[in-house]
Amino acid sequence: MFEPQLRKIRVNGAELAYFERNQPDPAKPTLLFNHATGFHGRIWDRIVEPFADYHSIALEQRGHGRSEKLKVEHWKVVGEDIAGLVRALKLTNLIGVGHSMGAHALVDAAAATGAFARMVLLDPTIFDPEAYAIPMPLDFEGGAHPATRRRNRFASVEEMMERLANKSAFPVFDRQTFRDYCQHGLLPAPDGGLQLACPPEIEASVYMSARTNAAVLASVAAIDAPVLIVRAKAPEGERGLMDFASSPTWPGLVGRFRQGREIHRPDVTHFIPMQIPDEVVGIIREEIAAWGK
Repeated sequence: MFEPQLRKIRVNGAELAYFERNQPDPAKPTLLFNHATGFHGRIWDRIVEPFADYHSIALEQRGHGRSEKLKVEHWKVVGEDIAGLVRALKLTNLIGVGHSMGAHALVDAAAATGAFARMVLLDPTIFDPEAYAIPMPLDFEGGAHPATRRRNRFASVEEMMERLANKSAFPVFDRQTFRDYCQHGLLPAPDGGLQLACPPEIEASVYMSARTNAAVLASVAAIDAPVLIVRAKAPEGERGLMDFASSPTWPGLVGRFRQGREIHRPDVTHFIPMQIPDEVVGIIREEIAAWGK
């Protein structure tokens, strides 16, 4: 599998990095991948590899990966970033594949550009309409969002892997995906060693602004293309602030899309593409086959 080409582009006031494989082919769709909060474009490698003959782009959202380190104060901006990228690169015939906040952003971009032929939304962070009227809590223990306390420095990729292997949801990750997360999620620190490609304060800014974009529901209603939602297990009671095991997706969301379908997977966590990458590959294959009809 050849290495993707790292490219950068300035759109919507931000320098965005993305990883590209191949060139557009009018006889095939372009696959556009958008990651979740705290991740990066190479988290998709395990899923992109079977599609080596397709043009694909894996974006790194602002603040993440090798993109410009800007905080996210309103979720509309991430959709505007993708829309700007799509327009600047003149992308068409897109099959969008997004996870969590990345799926949320793809919805806004699809509504704004009309360039998406089909979409796969892996547990999109789009809430019940009433939730957008509820402010995010501010009374965190210690005065700061828990994500700001994430360890930011490592001596090596191996140290990061050893430290995280048995923590949080990482034990359910596919092994290659876990290595990709660590290997490509670290960048050289100015004073030596390695640091997270998504700084903890930027990750926290994304979580803190999660309820800012109620207008995403208007984007949902505007999309007239087939949309497949894959929804993880429902939370048991009220979903906690840092609950990454259960789904943040509003169960009624599928009914708001004009051509919405849903696969409910109560046996998997919110980390769908990391936990069941082969099944995600199968889903994308089906979407490509449907695109060709």
